[in-house]
Amino acid sequence: MLDDSSPVPHDPAQPQATPYRWHEHRSLDTWTWACAVALAADLRRELARRPRARLLLSGGTTPAPVYRALARAPLDWARVDIALVDERWLLPNDPDANAWLVRQHLLRDNAAAARFESLTQPGRTLEEAVAFANAHARQSAVAAVLGMGEDGHTASLFPGLPALDRVLASKQPYVAIDASGAPGAGQWSKRISVTPAGLAYAQARFLLIQGTAKRETFRQAVASGDVKRWPVLIGMEGDVGLDVHWCP
Repeated sequence: MLDDSSPVPHDPAQPQATPYRWHEHRSLDTWTWACAVALAADLRRELARRPRARLLLSGGTTPAPVYRALARAPLDWARVDIALVDERWLLPNDPDANAWLVRQHLLRDNAAAARFESLTQPGRTLEEAVAFANAHARQSAVAAVLGMGEDGHTASLFPGLPALDRVLASKQPYVAIDASGAPGAGQWSKRISVTPAGLAYAQARFLLIQGTAKRETFRQAVASGDVKRWPVLIGMEGDVGLDVHWCP
């Protein structure tokens, strides 16, 4: 599915019937606004049907412009709950925390009225943080926004994690993660992450990626079908499907 008017080549990874929809954008600007408009539309529909709407967000620098654009949407943000897909074991005011990024880029302008659930809090142990996340996670979410690293990880699920099999099979929406030895985790080995069971509560899933390297990573993941090698494939599990938004 193409969102710009000029013809571009069809995504080579996508056969006729797949559990994802490919949206290709010609520039960062069109990518940003297309993603923000799609998320705002889902939130607006949910708020028309229910008292509150819940949105699950990822950190990282890639979605930041989308969050800034979404923050300007004329929604009843006081009825929107914002939660995280995953978090490093950092306090929410740490500039390297996903909570900090969401506060800086989304909880502003119109979206300043939204209710935000940070996974970490001062004085809260890791076990308490996971229990808090699981206590709130079994609410339907209008959408989950995912990112992807060039190693194929999403959320804090990295290829090669010793306990990845257990995490993928978990019936809990969130689990504690020890990402020691995973290069993509950097210095933050202790984390909290959503599981496939947690993603099942989302009515829609968005994967926001940029650049030729990540397009190739996604192509390899789809061709392989091996979720342990390419954890980003959890976004395609179930009946919801995955909307992949890409720009160069």
